[in-house]
Amino acid sequence: MTATAGPPAVGTSLVERVLARYRERTLAELLRHIPAQSPPYLYDLASDYPTRPCKGLRAALCLATCTAFGGRPERALNPAVTVELFHNAFLVHDDIQDGSELRRGAPTLPAAYGVEVALNVGNATNLLGLRRVMANRRELGGELAWRLFEETELMCRQSLEGQALEIAWIRDNVCALTSADYYRMCLKKTSWYTFLYPCRSGLLVAEGAGTDATRLDRFGWYLGAAFQIQDDVLNLVGEAEEYGKEIAGDLWEGKRTLMLIHLLERGTAAERARVVRHLSRTRAQRGPEAVEEVGWLLDRMAAYDCVASAREAAAGLVAAAEREIEAVLAGAPEPDGQEDEEAAEAREFLSALPGFVVARGR
Repeated sequence: MTATAGPPAVGTSLVERVLARYRERTLAELLRHIPAQSPPYLYDLASDYPTRPCKGLRAALCLATCTAFGGRPERALNPAVTVELFHNAFLVHDDIQDGSELRRGAPTLPAAYGVEVALNVGNATNLLGLRRVMANRRELGGELAWRLFEETELMCRQSLEGQALEIAWIRDNVCALTSADYYRMCLKKTSWYTFLYPCRSGLLVAEGAGTDATRLDRFGWYLGAAFQIQDDVLNLVGEAEEYGKEIAGDLWEGKRTLMLIHLLERGTAAERARVVRHLSRTRAQRGPEAVEEVGWLLDRMAAYDCVASAREAAAGLVAAAEREIEAVLAGAPEPDGQEDEEAAEAREFLSALPGFVVARGR
């Protein structure tokens, strides 16, 4: 199956509508907790990335999961804000580590203000997220607050380990990678904080500290890998205005994407040696000839159907995610009555989300 044929267009409009509503709620609450009084270049900039055009996917997942499994969305609003703050802190630090120039259609914080300012803003955003974790004790009770703290610690650890894998591959010019290596990195770096953490948090708020928060883990893992593959594809072939980041930036930065791994596996010995040589230099070390090299890499990826095979892999993961969410929802009590209209819509949102993930940018 593919995520772009026929009926998913209806699901896409539903997903976009729910995303917009939950983003509005989350952003208003997030901004309410950013200190009005700020030293220069600190809290005032912590609101920069969250207020740029974006979908607010992670916070929406937390709210939708809570609602779909019988919880009141207002109880999950603070955990949703927590998810969003940690996400934006990661983005700031990612942009520093990657030397990225664009984020959500505008210059990154390090590009606009320098690494020193951006690093401090990223740390401040993490601090604001930690304060929201602490606030759960007052709003949700001690036992549930502690479970949410444990989930936050686990998410941070997994995300940092995933980032460390990617940094090591670039720093040590590791080129003998397989698809399994890529998926392991996706699980840690993308799936945990984009899907597993929001879903687990939402389930805990809905059902209490004693619930099995792992029920949506396979859904989150499959969806996270598909999401990362699609993001990597858009980095190569997306439209700059819609993508919001630098096209082919991953090739300039030496990111080990599924397409690059496929190219290294499928190319000739001479082509592989040329790829390895390109990857051996950091972005700062690349000269004017790098423009030609990036063009050559794009050409070789097209010749070996690397993008097409990555999209095929993403479609398979989407199909697996759709099966998982339907199985889990089938075991949960059905919403009943007019007051549960939002719960029914949240379930539809979760079911339609896999197709939406790979329809982005098409």
